Amino acid sequence: MAEFLMPAEWEPHVRTWMCWPCRAGVWPDMAAAKRAYADVARAVAAFEPVMMAANPADADEAAAIAGVEIFPEELDDSWARDIGPTFVKGHKGDRAAIGWRFNAWGGKYAPFDQDAQFAARLAARAGVPLHPASIVCEGGAIHSDGRGMLLTTEQCLLNPNRNPGLTREAAADVLRYAVGAEHVVWLGSGFSDDETDGHIDNIACFAAPGKVILGIPDSAGHPDHQPVRVARARLKAAGLEVIELLQPRNIRRDGRDRLLQTSYVNFYLCNGGLVMPSFDDPHDGRARDTLAECFPGRDIAVVSALAIVAGGGGIHCITQQEPE
Repeated sequence: MAEFLMPAEWEPHVRTWMCWPCRAGVWPDMAAAKRAYADVARAVAAFEPVMMAANPADADEAAAIAGVEIFPEELDDSWARDIGPTFVKGHKGDRAAIGWRFNAWGGKYAPFDQDAQFAARLAARAGVPLHPASIVCEGGAIHSDGRGMLLTTEQCLLNPNRNPGLTREAAADVLRYAVGAEHVVWLGSGFSDDETDGHIDNIACFAAPGKVILGIPDSAGHPDHQPVRVARARLKAAGLEVIELLQPRNIRRDGRDRLLQTSYVNFYLCNGGLVMPSFDDPHDGRARDTLAECFPGRDIAVVSALAIVAGGGGIHCITQQEPE
């Protein structure tokens, strides 16, 4: 049995961590991105404390716009899920943080030296020991049921741009040691998300032990249609119940004609609440109804995520839970 276990996201949190937008080249509209981050921060703060890391030069601005506690710290980018640590708990309730090796999503952005150190700085601020991991991984690449089962994708974790030569078996050994993953369910490759190389938090997540929410493209012509069919088959083969979450109807692209990853799966659970993305899409309401059925008793806050996905991520990507 592993020493530590990654709790499920629906378990109680001490706080949520976020990072203020700062890499100018990522955002087509930096002001809109900051407003969107602030909207998410305020939505989460209605349920639990939020700590916003910000470059020292941006700290006053972040405090004024977001209205949450600020952690002045050097940053290269603003995706707290991926650059922050993954929190784990021991069998006696002791907490620790896993510091994954970070290489800016397969070397896509430079510089990233500050972000590569951020997990250690956050863990120190949270007052928990940091355990360095031996593989390149981002928080958005894994999802836990809190009982030793983990979801991830081959496209991301086994990608040569992160872990060249790494096998599924070797990766599973690291995940078992680091986050207590006794059973890893591997979804495949071919997903259209080439920004993160198929992060699981745009594709699927646990709704409860034994139940997985899977984002379903609106049409057979969507580039993710076939990879999702394979994902559904793998989830069912693992004995998991699959809850289908219809994805947005509208296909949106950025200024470089790349598909924007408008995924309703990229929501965030906080204490008593759920912060879900909306995309000014005909399926927004249906997605809300599906998530309400999956998480009865939670208040659902709907926040426009269009300005966030324009930078390459979603609401789950910009938040990281610190469990009690």
